[in-house]
Amino acid sequence: MSTLVFVLTVSFMTIACYAAPRGQCKANRDNSVSYSGFQVWTITPHSKTKQINLMKIIQHYNLEIWKETNEIHEPVNVMVPPRYQKEIRLKLEEVKIPYDVEISDLQKAISTENPKTNDSAVNSKTAHQMDWTSYHRLDDIYGYLSYLADRYPCRVQLLNVGSSYEGRPLYVVHITNSTSPDTPAIWIDGGFHAREWISPALATYIIQQLVEEPRNAELLVNVNWYIMPVVNPDGYEYTHLKNRLWRKTRSPTGSASAKCQGVDLNRNFDFKWGGPGSSSNPCSQVYKGPSAFSEPETLAYSNFITSKSNEIKLYLTLHSSGQLIMLPWGYERNTFPSDYDEMLTLAKNAACKFRKFTYKVGNKVDLLYRASGNSADWAKSIGIKYVYSVELPINGFILPASNILPVSQDFFRAMDVFAAEVSTLNAS
Repeated sequence: MSTLVFVLTVSFMTIACYAAPRGQCKANRDNSVSYSGFQVWTITPHSKTKQINLMKIIQHYNLEIWKETNEIHEPVNVMVPPRYQKEIRLKLEEVKIPYDVEISDLQKAISTENPKTNDSAVNSKTAHQMDWTSYHRLDDIYGYLSYLADRYPCRVQLLNVGSSYEGRPLYVVHITNSTSPDTPAIWIDGGFHAREWISPALATYIIQQLVEEPRNAELLVNVNWYIMPVVNPDGYEYTHLKNRLWRKTRSPTGSASAKCQGVDLNRNFDFKWGGPGSSSNPCSQVYKGPSAFSEPETLAYSNFITSKSNEIKLYLTLHSSGQLIMLPWGYERNTFPSDYDEMLTLAKNAACKFRKFTYKVGNKVDLLYRASGNSADWAKSIGIKYVYSVELPINGFILPASNILPVSQDFFRAMDVFAAEVSTLNAS
Protein backbone atom coordinates (compact mmCIF):
# COMPACT_ATOMS: atom_id res chain seq x y z
CA MET A 1 0.00 0.00 0.00
CA SER A 2 1.00 3.58 -0.48
CA THR A 3 2.05 5.90 2.26
CA LEU A 4 -1.13 7.67 3.19
CA VAL A 5 -2.24 11.17 4.08
CA PHE A 6 -5.29 11.62 6.23
CA VAL A 7 -6.92 14.98 6.76
CA LEU A 8 -9.96 15.41 8.97
CA THR A 9 -11.23 18.74 10.19
CA VAL A 10 -12.16 18.53 13.85
CA SER A 11 -14.04 21.69 14.78
CA PHE A 12 -11.40 24.41 14.22
CA MET A 13 -8.44 22.05 14.10
CA THR A 14 -6.99 19.97 11.28
CA ILE A 15 -5.01 16.85 12.10
CA ALA A 16 -2.84 15.36 9.36
CA CYS A 17 -0.81 12.17 9.27
CA TYR A 18 2.07 11.60 6.86
CA ALA A 19 3.48 8.26 7.93
CA ALA A 20 3.83 5.00 6.03
CA PRO A 21 1.87 1.89 6.96
CA ARG A 22 4.09 -0.76 8.44
CA GLY A 23 3.92 -3.97 6.41
CA GLN A 24 0.16 -4.12 6.39
CA CYS A 25 -0.52 -5.96 3.13
CA LYS A 26 0.61 -9.22 1.60
CA ALA A 27 0.99 -10.24 -2.04
CA ASN A 28 -0.92 -13.10 -3.66
CA ARG A 29 0.77 -15.53 -6.02
CA ASP A 30 -0.22 -13.39 -9.00
CA ASN A 31 1.54 -10.44 -7.32
CA SER A 32 -1.75 -8.74 -6.52
CA VAL A 33 -2.29 -7.15 -3.12
CA SER A 34 -4.20 -9.21 -0.55
CA TYR A 35 -6.26 -7.65 2.24
CA SER A 36 -6.81 -10.94 4.05
CA GLY A 37 -7.75 -10.33 7.67
CA PHE A 38 -8.19 -6.58 7.26
CA GLN A 39 -11.39 -5.17 8.69
CA VAL A 40 -13.45 -2.04 8.17
CA TRP A 41 -14.77 -0.50 11.37
CA THR A 42 -17.49 2.10 11.83
CA ILE A 43 -16.46 4.27 14.77
CA THR A 44 -18.73 6.93 16.26
CA PRO A 45 -17.30 9.62 18.56
CA HIS A 46 -20.04 11.42 20.50
CA SER A 47 -18.08 14.47 21.63
CA LYS A 48 -15.32 16.76 20.41
CA THR A 49 -12.92 15.18 22.93
CA LYS A 50 -13.69 11.69 21.66
CA GLN A 51 -13.36 12.89 18.07
CA ILE A 52 -9.86 14.18 18.85
CA ASN A 53 -8.98 10.95 20.68
CA LEU A 54 -10.12 8.95 17.68
CA MET A 55 -7.96 10.99 15.33
CA LYS A 56 -4.95 10.41 17.59
CA ILE A 57 -5.52 6.66 17.35
CA ILE A 58 -5.90 6.88 13.57
CA GLN A 59 -2.73 8.93 13.34
CA HIS A 60 -0.73 6.63 15.62
CA TYR A 61 -1.59 3.48 13.68
CA ASN A 62 -1.62 5.13 10.23
CA LEU A 63 -5.13 3.86 9.57
CA GLU A 64 -6.78 4.61 6.25
CA ILE A 65 -10.02 6.54 6.59
CA TRP A 66 -12.74 5.33 4.24
CA LYS A 67 -15.40 7.80 5.27
CA GLU A 68 -14.71 11.14 6.90
CA THR A 69 -17.08 13.63 8.48
CA ASN A 70 -16.94 17.02 10.11
CA GLU A 71 -19.94 16.23 12.30
CA ILE A 72 -19.77 14.94 15.87
CA HIS A 73 -22.04 11.91 16.41
CA GLU A 74 -21.54 10.82 12.77
CA PRO A 75 -19.52 7.65 12.15
CA VAL A 76 -16.04 7.46 10.67
CA ASN A 77 -15.14 4.35 8.67
CA VAL A 78 -11.54 3.12 8.91
CA MET A 79 -9.62 0.15 7.55
CA VAL A 80 -7.88 -1.75 10.35
CA PRO A 81 -5.00 -4.19 9.62
CA PRO A 82 -4.96 -7.52 11.46
CA ARG A 83 -1.87 -6.83 13.56
CA TYR A 84 -3.42 -3.81 15.30
CA GLN A 85 -7.02 -4.90 15.74
CA LYS A 86 -6.65 -6.04 19.36
CA GLU A 87 -4.69 -2.94 20.41
CA ILE A 88 -7.09 -0.53 18.74
CA ARG A 89 -10.09 -2.30 20.20
CA LEU A 90 -8.64 -1.87 23.70
CA LYS A 91 -7.83 1.81 23.10
CA LEU A 92 -11.34 2.56 21.85
CA GLU A 93 -12.87 0.80 24.83
CA GLU A 94 -10.55 2.69 27.16
CA VAL A 95 -11.81 6.08 25.92
CA LYS A 96 -15.38 4.77 25.57
CA ILE A 97 -15.74 5.28 21.82
CA PRO A 98 -18.26 2.82 20.33
CA TYR A 99 -17.47 0.92 17.14
CA ASP A 100 -18.89 -1.80 14.92
CA VAL A 101 -17.08 -4.16 12.58
CA GLU A 102 -18.67 -3.43 9.21
CA ILE A 103 -16.45 -5.78 7.15
CA SER A 104 -14.89 -8.66 9.09
CA ASP A 105 -12.51 -9.80 6.33
CA LEU A 106 -11.83 -7.29 3.59
CA GLN A 107 -10.30 -9.77 1.15
CA LYS A 108 -13.37 -11.99 1.37
CA ALA A 109 -15.55 -8.96 0.66
CA ILE A 110 -13.37 -8.10 -2.34
CA SER A 111 -13.49 -11.68 -3.61
CA THR A 112 -17.31 -11.76 -3.54
CA GLU A 113 -17.92 -8.16 -4.66
CA ASN A 114 -18.03 -8.80 -8.39
CA PRO A 115 -19.53 -12.02 -9.78
CA LYS A 116 -17.82 -13.51 -12.79
CA THR A 117 -19.76 -13.21 -16.03
CA ASN A 118 -20.23 -15.95 -18.58
CA ASP A 119 -18.53 -14.27 -21.58
CA SER A 120 -19.67 -16.84 -24.09
CA ALA A 121 -23.31 -16.41 -23.02
CA VAL A 122 -23.03 -12.64 -23.28
CA ASN A 123 -21.39 -12.78 -26.70
CA SER A 124 -24.08 -15.05 -28.08
CA LYS A 125 -26.84 -12.57 -27.19
CA THR A 126 -25.50 -9.09 -27.78
CA ALA A 127 -22.88 -7.12 -29.67
CA HIS A 128 -21.27 -5.92 -26.44
CA GLN A 129 -20.32 -7.17 -22.97
CA MET A 130 -21.96 -4.51 -20.80
CA ASP A 131 -24.58 -5.02 -18.14
CA TRP A 132 -25.23 -3.44 -14.76
CA THR A 133 -25.21 -6.57 -12.63
CA SER A 134 -21.40 -6.68 -12.46
CA TYR A 135 -18.45 -4.32 -12.63
CA HIS A 136 -16.70 -4.38 -15.99
CA ARG A 137 -13.13 -4.02 -17.18
CA LEU A 138 -12.15 -1.07 -19.33
CA ASP A 139 -12.33 -3.05 -22.61
CA ASP A 140 -15.98 -3.87 -21.92
CA ILE A 141 -16.81 -0.25 -21.17
CA TYR A 142 -15.01 1.09 -24.22
CA GLY A 143 -16.47 -1.68 -26.37
CA TYR A 144 -19.96 -0.63 -25.31
CA LEU A 145 -19.27 3.02 -26.12
CA SER A 146 -18.05 2.02 -29.59
CA TYR A 147 -21.13 -0.12 -30.08
CA LEU A 148 -23.41 2.82 -29.26
CA ALA A 149 -21.57 5.14 -31.63
CA ASP A 150 -21.91 2.57 -34.44
CA ARG A 151 -25.51 1.67 -33.64
CA TYR A 152 -26.81 5.23 -33.17
CA PRO A 153 -24.58 7.44 -35.36
CA CYS A 154 -27.09 10.32 -35.48
CA ARG A 155 -27.32 10.48 -31.69
CA VAL A 156 -23.94 9.36 -30.33
CA GLN A 157 -20.42 10.56 -31.03
CA LEU A 158 -17.44 8.86 -29.39
CA LEU A 159 -14.75 11.50 -28.89
CA ASN A 160 -11.14 10.58 -28.17
CA VAL A 161 -9.90 13.59 -26.21
CA GLY A 162 -6.42 12.33 -25.31
CA SER A 163 -4.41 9.49 -23.83
CA SER A 164 -3.55 8.38 -20.29
CA TYR A 165 0.02 8.03 -19.03
CA GLU A 166 0.06 4.35 -20.08
CA GLY A 167 -1.42 5.18 -23.47
CA ARG A 168 -5.07 4.28 -23.00
CA PRO A 169 -7.58 6.48 -24.84
CA LEU A 170 -9.65 8.99 -22.89
CA TYR A 171 -13.19 8.82 -24.26
CA VAL A 172 -16.06 11.28 -23.96
CA VAL A 173 -19.52 10.30 -25.22
CA HIS A 174 -21.49 13.13 -26.85
CA ILE A 175 -25.24 12.45 -26.89
CA THR A 176 -27.52 14.83 -28.79
CA ASN A 177 -30.69 15.17 -30.81
CA SER A 178 -30.00 18.79 -31.67
CA THR A 179 -28.28 20.49 -34.57
CA SER A 180 -28.37 23.94 -32.99
CA PRO A 181 -25.03 25.42 -31.89
CA ASP A 182 -26.85 27.17 -29.05
CA THR A 183 -28.00 23.99 -27.29
CA PRO A 184 -26.84 23.93 -23.63
CA ALA A 185 -25.12 20.84 -22.28
CA ILE A 186 -24.65 18.72 -19.16
CA TRP A 187 -21.26 17.23 -18.30
CA ILE A 188 -20.98 14.01 -16.24
CA ASP A 189 -17.81 12.09 -15.38
CA GLY A 190 -16.78 9.07 -13.33
CA GLY A 191 -13.67 7.17 -12.42
CA PHE A 192 -11.43 9.95 -11.13
CA HIS A 193 -10.40 7.65 -8.27
CA ALA A 194 -9.63 4.16 -9.50
CA ARG A 195 -11.14 2.17 -6.64
CA GLU A 196 -14.55 3.86 -6.79
CA TRP A 197 -16.07 1.32 -9.17
CA ILE A 198 -19.68 2.42 -8.69
CA SER A 199 -18.81 5.73 -10.36
CA PRO A 200 -18.07 4.42 -13.91
CA ALA A 201 -20.93 1.96 -13.48
CA LEU A 202 -23.39 4.80 -12.87
CA ALA A 203 -21.92 6.92 -15.68
CA THR A 204 -22.38 4.10 -18.20
CA TYR A 205 -25.89 3.44 -16.87
CA ILE A 206 -26.81 7.07 -17.54
CA ILE A 207 -25.42 6.74 -21.07
CA GLN A 208 -27.46 3.59 -21.65
CA GLN A 209 -30.65 5.20 -20.40
CA LEU A 210 -30.19 8.33 -22.51
CA VAL A 211 -29.37 6.45 -25.70
CA GLU A 212 -31.27 3.17 -25.60
CA GLU A 213 -34.42 3.87 -23.59
CA PRO A 214 -37.11 5.64 -25.70
CA ARG A 215 -38.98 6.79 -22.60
CA ASN A 216 -36.03 9.08 -21.79
CA ALA A 217 -36.08 10.88 -25.15
CA GLU A 218 -37.39 14.05 -23.52
CA LEU A 219 -34.08 14.41 -21.69
CA LEU A 220 -32.45 15.10 -25.07
CA VAL A 221 -34.86 17.90 -25.96
CA ASN A 222 -32.90 21.13 -25.94
CA VAL A 223 -30.05 19.52 -23.94
CA ASN A 224 -26.77 17.95 -25.08
CA TRP A 225 -24.84 15.53 -22.89
CA TYR A 226 -21.09 14.95 -22.55
CA ILE A 227 -20.22 11.92 -20.42
CA MET A 228 -16.73 10.62 -19.59
CA PRO A 229 -17.16 7.31 -17.73
CA VAL A 230 -13.50 6.68 -16.83
CA VAL A 231 -11.22 9.66 -16.24
CA ASN A 232 -8.43 7.47 -14.81
CA PRO A 233 -8.29 4.34 -17.00
CA ASP A 234 -4.79 3.27 -15.91
CA GLY A 235 -5.72 3.26 -12.24
CA TYR A 236 -9.06 1.61 -12.97
CA GLU A 237 -7.41 -1.31 -14.74
CA TYR A 238 -4.85 -1.58 -11.94
CA THR A 239 -7.64 -2.06 -9.40
CA HIS A 240 -8.94 -4.98 -11.42
CA LEU A 241 -5.54 -6.61 -11.86
CA LYS A 242 -3.27 -5.77 -8.91
CA ASN A 243 -4.68 -3.72 -6.06
CA ARG A 244 -8.44 -3.33 -5.58
CA LEU A 245 -7.97 -0.27 -3.34
CA TRP A 246 -5.61 1.73 -5.57
CA ARG A 247 -6.79 5.36 -5.81
CA LYS A 248 -4.41 7.42 -7.96
CA THR A 249 -3.03 7.30 -11.50
CA ARG A 250 -0.06 5.11 -12.46
CA SER A 251 2.44 7.76 -13.52
CA PRO A 252 5.92 7.75 -11.93
CA THR A 253 6.55 10.29 -9.19
CA GLY A 254 10.32 10.06 -8.80
CA SER A 255 9.96 8.18 -5.53
CA ALA A 256 12.32 5.26 -4.93
CA SER A 257 9.34 3.16 -3.85
CA ALA A 258 7.20 1.58 -6.54
CA LYS A 259 4.31 1.84 -4.08
CA CYS A 260 4.39 5.64 -4.36
CA GLN A 261 3.35 5.92 -7.98
CA GLY A 262 0.56 8.10 -9.22
CA VAL A 263 -1.12 11.44 -8.69
CA ASP A 264 -4.54 12.19 -7.24
CA LEU A 265 -6.21 13.66 -10.32
CA ASN A 266 -8.72 15.42 -8.10
CA ARG A 267 -5.93 17.55 -6.60
CA ASN A 268 -4.20 18.31 -9.92
CA PHE A 269 -6.31 21.17 -11.31
CA ASP A 270 -4.92 24.67 -11.56
CA PHE A 271 -7.52 26.47 -9.47
CA LYS A 272 -6.10 26.84 -5.92
CA TRP A 273 -3.68 24.01 -6.70
CA GLY A 274 -1.44 22.97 -3.81
CA GLY A 275 -3.58 24.35 -0.97
CA PRO A 276 -5.17 22.63 2.05
CA GLY A 277 -6.38 19.08 1.55
CA SER A 278 -3.62 18.18 -0.91
CA SER A 279 -0.08 16.94 -0.35
CA SER A 280 3.43 17.37 -1.78
CA ASN A 281 4.31 13.85 -0.61
CA PRO A 282 4.32 11.47 -3.63
CA CYS A 283 3.32 8.61 -1.34
CA SER A 284 0.19 10.40 -0.17
CA GLN A 285 -3.26 9.39 -1.35
CA VAL A 286 -3.91 13.08 -2.09
CA TYR A 287 -0.60 13.83 -3.85
CA LYS A 288 -1.16 16.94 -5.95
CA GLY A 289 1.48 16.18 -8.59
CA PRO A 290 4.61 18.22 -9.41
CA SER A 291 2.52 20.97 -11.01
CA ALA A 292 -1.06 21.76 -11.92
CA PHE A 293 -2.18 19.75 -14.96
CA SER A 294 1.02 17.69 -14.80
CA GLU A 295 -0.99 14.58 -15.69
CA PRO A 296 -2.05 13.83 -19.26
CA GLU A 297 -5.50 12.87 -17.96
CA THR A 298 -6.24 16.23 -16.29
CA LEU A 299 -4.68 18.18 -19.15
CA ALA A 300 -6.84 16.45 -21.79
CA TYR A 301 -9.91 16.69 -19.56
CA SER A 302 -9.46 20.40 -18.91
CA ASN A 303 -8.69 21.22 -22.54
CA PHE A 304 -11.87 19.54 -23.71
CA ILE A 305 -14.15 21.08 -21.10
CA THR A 306 -12.61 24.51 -21.66
CA SER A 307 -13.39 24.18 -25.37
CA LYS A 308 -17.04 23.51 -24.45
CA SER A 309 -17.30 25.84 -21.45
CA ASN A 310 -19.81 28.17 -23.14
CA GLU A 311 -22.01 25.17 -23.92
CA ILE A 312 -21.75 23.26 -20.62
CA LYS A 313 -24.16 24.67 -18.04
CA LEU A 314 -24.15 21.86 -15.50
CA TYR A 315 -21.18 19.83 -14.29
CA LEU A 316 -21.55 16.60 -12.33
CA THR A 317 -18.55 14.58 -11.12
CA LEU A 318 -19.27 11.19 -9.54
CA HIS A 319 -17.31 9.73 -6.61
CA SER A 320 -17.90 7.36 -3.71
CA SER A 321 -18.87 7.15 -1.02
CA GLY A 322 -21.06 8.93 1.50
CA GLN A 323 -24.39 9.98 -0.11
CA LEU A 324 -23.53 13.65 -0.55
CA ILE A 325 -24.19 16.30 -3.20
CA MET A 326 -21.49 18.90 -2.63
CA LEU A 327 -21.11 22.46 -3.91
CA PRO A 328 -18.02 24.66 -4.31
CA TRP A 329 -15.87 25.97 -2.97
CA GLY A 330 -13.85 23.05 -1.66
CA TYR A 331 -10.51 24.78 -1.12
CA GLU A 332 -11.41 26.77 2.01
CA ARG A 333 -13.97 26.91 4.79
CA ASN A 334 -16.77 29.52 4.72
CA THR A 335 -16.05 30.48 1.11
CA PHE A 336 -18.87 30.32 -1.43
CA PRO A 337 -19.56 31.32 -5.06
CA SER A 338 -21.82 34.33 -5.52
CA ASP A 339 -24.64 32.15 -6.93
CA TYR A 340 -24.34 29.47 -4.25
CA ASP A 341 -28.01 29.73 -3.28
CA GLU A 342 -29.14 29.02 -6.85
CA MET A 343 -26.91 25.95 -7.03
CA LEU A 344 -28.15 24.79 -3.63
CA THR A 345 -31.81 25.10 -4.62
CA LEU A 346 -31.36 23.02 -7.77
CA ALA A 347 -29.36 20.35 -5.90
CA LYS A 348 -32.03 20.07 -3.21
CA ASN A 349 -34.73 19.74 -5.87
CA ALA A 350 -32.73 16.94 -7.50
CA ALA A 351 -32.17 15.18 -4.17
CA CYS A 352 -35.93 15.21 -3.54
CA LYS A 353 -36.33 12.84 -6.50
CA PHE A 354 -34.43 10.01 -4.82
CA ARG A 355 -36.48 7.22 -3.28
CA LYS A 356 -34.06 4.57 -2.03
CA PHE A 357 -31.11 6.63 -0.78
CA THR A 358 -30.97 9.92 1.11
CA TYR A 359 -28.29 12.45 0.14
CA LYS A 360 -27.10 15.41 2.18
CA VAL A 361 -26.71 18.61 0.17
CA GLY A 362 -24.32 21.43 0.98
CA ASN A 363 -20.85 22.91 0.72
CA LYS A 364 -17.99 20.45 0.19
CA VAL A 365 -15.92 21.65 3.14
CA ASP A 366 -18.90 21.67 5.47
CA LEU A 367 -19.98 18.16 4.50
CA LEU A 368 -16.62 16.47 3.99
CA TYR A 369 -13.22 18.24 3.95
CA ARG A 370 -11.03 20.75 2.16
CA ALA A 371 -9.63 19.60 -1.19
CA SER A 372 -7.62 22.21 -3.05
CA GLY A 373 -7.05 21.69 -6.76
CA ASN A 374 -10.21 19.63 -7.21
CA SER A 375 -12.03 19.39 -10.53
CA ALA A 376 -15.38 20.83 -9.38
CA ASP A 377 -13.81 24.03 -8.05
CA TRP A 378 -11.92 24.37 -11.33
CA ALA A 379 -15.12 23.85 -13.36
CA LYS A 380 -16.85 26.60 -11.40
CA SER A 381 -13.84 28.89 -11.79
CA ILE A 382 -14.08 28.76 -15.61
CA GLY A 383 -17.70 29.88 -15.54
CA ILE A 384 -19.87 26.75 -15.54
CA LYS A 385 -23.17 27.70 -13.90
CA TYR A 386 -24.16 24.62 -11.88
CA VAL A 387 -21.33 22.51 -10.43
CA TYR A 388 -21.73 19.46 -8.19
CA SER A 389 -19.47 16.78 -6.78
CA VAL A 390 -21.38 13.67 -5.74
CA GLU A 391 -20.43 10.98 -3.23
CA LEU A 392 -22.53 7.93 -4.08
CA PRO A 393 -23.90 5.24 -1.73
CA ILE A 394 -22.87 3.28 0.28
CA ASN A 395 -20.11 3.85 2.88
CA GLY A 396 -16.89 2.36 1.59
CA PHE A 397 -15.25 1.34 -1.66
CA ILE A 398 -16.24 -2.34 -1.69
CA LEU A 399 -19.83 -2.24 -2.89
CA PRO A 400 -21.26 -5.59 -4.03
CA ALA A 401 -22.31 -5.52 -7.67
CA SER A 402 -25.89 -6.26 -6.64
CA ASN A 403 -26.04 -2.58 -5.60
CA ILE A 404 -25.20 -1.17 -9.04
CA LEU A 405 -28.76 -1.08 -10.33
CA PRO A 406 -30.40 0.18 -7.11
CA VAL A 407 -27.87 3.03 -6.86
CA SER A 408 -28.02 3.86 -10.58
CA GLN A 409 -31.79 3.67 -10.97
CA ASP A 410 -32.32 5.88 -7.95
CA PHE A 411 -29.77 8.48 -9.01
CA PHE A 412 -31.06 8.66 -12.58
CA ARG A 413 -34.29 10.17 -11.25
CA ALA A 414 -32.39 13.45 -10.74
CA MET A 415 -31.63 13.78 -14.45
CA ASP A 416 -35.14 15.14 -15.05
CA VAL A 417 -34.49 18.03 -12.67
CA PHE A 418 -31.07 18.84 -14.08
CA ALA A 419 -32.17 18.63 -17.72
CA ALA A 420 -35.27 20.75 -17.13
CA GLU A 421 -33.16 23.58 -15.68
CA VAL A 422 -30.39 23.38 -18.27
CA SER A 423 -32.90 23.41 -21.15
CA THR A 424 -33.93 26.94 -20.12
CA LEU A 425 -30.38 28.24 -20.60
CA ASN A 426 -28.70 29.20 -23.86
CA ALA A 427 -25.17 28.25 -24.80
CA SER A 428 -23.23 31.47 -25.19
